[in-house]
Amino acid sequence: MKIVQDTSNFSDKEKTYVTIGTFDGVHFGHQKIIEKLVNEAKKANKKSVVLTFFPHPRMVLQKDVALELINTIDERAALLEKTGLDYLIIHPFSKEFSRMTALEFVRDILVNQLNISKLIIGYDHHFGKNREGNIVQLTEYSHLYDFVVEEIPAQDIDDVSVSSTKIRRALASGNLETANDYLGYNFMLNGNVVNGKKLGGKIGFPTANIDVNETYKLIPKTGVYIVKSNIDNKTVFGMMNIGSRPTVNGKHQTIEVHFFDFNQNLYDKNITVELIYFLRNEEKFDSVNTLVQQLKKDEKTAKDYIKTNC
Repeated sequence: MKIVQDTSNFSDKEKTYVTIGTFDGVHFGHQKIIEKLVNEAKKANKKSVVLTFFPHPRMVLQKDVALELINTIDERAALLEKTGLDYLIIHPFSKEFSRMTALEFVRDILVNQLNISKLIIGYDHHFGKNREGNIVQLTEYSHLYDFVVEEIPAQDIDDVSVSSTKIRRALASGNLETANDYLGYNFMLNGNVVNGKKLGGKIGFPTANIDVNETYKLIPKTGVYIVKSNIDNKTVFGMMNIGSRPTVNGKHQTIEVHFFDFNQNLYDKNITVELIYFLRNEEKFDSVNTLVQQLKKDEKTAKDYIKTNC
C-alpha cells in the first residue's frame, strides 16, 4: 500500500475504485467494506483507493467539541496497510477545503485527480459545502463523468456505526475484551518514553512513562491493564497503570508501564503498547508499602493470565 499526502500528489494514471471515510478503528465493519473494495478492484483490474481526511473534519469545524478517536492517523494507516489496499490518500482538511461544492469535489478530486471508475459509498454519505452532496447527486454526477456509484447497504453502515460506538463505550468502562473483539485486534497506545519521577524504580517496579502526543487519541478508563509490546523484535509483557497515582499524591494523569523481566533503557524510544486485559481500578492506598503489596499481587495475576491466555 502506498500512502499519498494530498490528492494532488496522486499520480497513478490507472482507473481507480474509491471509498471515502474516516475508518476510525479499522474494525470488522470497516474491514468488510474495504475487503469489498479491494476484491472488486482486483477483479476489474483497477487500483483500490481509500480517501480519508486529516485533521478530522470535526477538529477543524467544531473546535469547541472534544474529539476522541480510537486510532491516531499513523495507527490507522498501519491497520489499513494490512487490508491489501493499493493506496491510502490522506487529504488535508481545512476550512477552505470544506467550502468546496459537491460538484467541485466530484469533478476536481474524484474525476480529475483520482481518475475514478467506481465509488463505493454509504447510503447516508454527505459531502461538499454544508454537506450538500448526497447519494442522489453522486448518481447524477456519475452519469455526467462516467463512473459507477455503488451504495453500501444501510445495514452494513449501521453495523459500522454501532460497532464504533460500542468500542468507545467499552474502552471508557474498562471492558477491554468487548472492545478488542469488535476491533479484531488489541487496542493500542503509542508514544515516546519520557522521564518521570522514577518512583517506580525506588519501590521495585520501574516504569516506562509513555507520552501520547496526539490529544485526540482516546485514552481508556483509568486503572491497571495487562499489556504487551514489541521491542527490538521481541514480545515483552507487562502491566500498565493509567491514572493520577493518588497514593503518592499525583496531580495529573500518567500512563506508566512496568515490563516483566526487562531492564533495557527505553528513554526517548517510541513504543506501542497493546492492551490485553483490564486488571482492576486505580486505588488510593494507605501507604506506599500497601501499594507495593498490591503491585506484587497484580504482577502474579498478570503472569498467570499471560501463561494461560497468551
